[in-house]
Amino acid sequence: MAAKNTSSKLDLSRLNDQFQELDFRNPSALPAIPRYALLLAVTVVVLAMLWVFWLNGLNDDLGAAREQEVKLRQDYTAKLQKAVILNDLKDQKKTIAQYVNSLEKQLPGKSEMDALLSDINQAGLERNLQFELFKPGNVVLKEYYAELPIALKITGHYHDIGAFAADVAGFSRIVTLNDLNLALPDKKRPDQLTLTATARTFRYLDPDEIKAQEQAKGHKK
Repeated sequence: MAAKNTSSKLDLSRLNDQFQELDFRNPSALPAIPRYALLLAVTVVVLAMLWVFWLNGLNDDLGAAREQEVKLRQDYTAKLQKAVILNDLKDQKKTIAQYVNSLEKQLPGKSEMDALLSDINQAGLERNLQFELFKPGNVVLKEYYAELPIALKITGHYHDIGAFAADVAGFSRIVTLNDLNLALPDKKRPDQLTLTATARTFRYLDPDEIKAQEQAKGHKK
């Protein structure tokens, strides 16, 4: 027993001697046990740092995944809402297309403008109105249609002028009366009035006009 105690004391003494006056500036010259202990400590520190950085990276990935999840949920909700009302939107599209088609039918083509001008003149004659001025102006080209102003000056009874305005409003083609002015042409005929106005009608653009507009847009760009 005494021999074992003596041996243990010697081992501890040798181990203690190895940790005395260590020079960490030259780790390779350290005794075996301190050298391996230092290597183990450095390894543990490096692994701990790598673990922390890895966890931080995972945390960033988790945050990005959560943001992506929120975005995907929002996209899904929006698309689901659109899918629910898809049939209603299709019905609305059909209704709008029918409405646009009915409006387009109210616009004459370029070849039909002469007939429309004749209809306006005929409407006045049928109401016993006298045309003192019926002068189509210059065509004004818009983006999708052309506008034709017509200077009017007609004389007749009040009710006949009103009926003429109603007839024009009832045309299947769009014709508007603008800048209306009623006046007495002659004090000796108080039952007669003179209407000055600008009638405006609209028509489709013909292919050449559409092409010219597209070319003009191209030059502006």
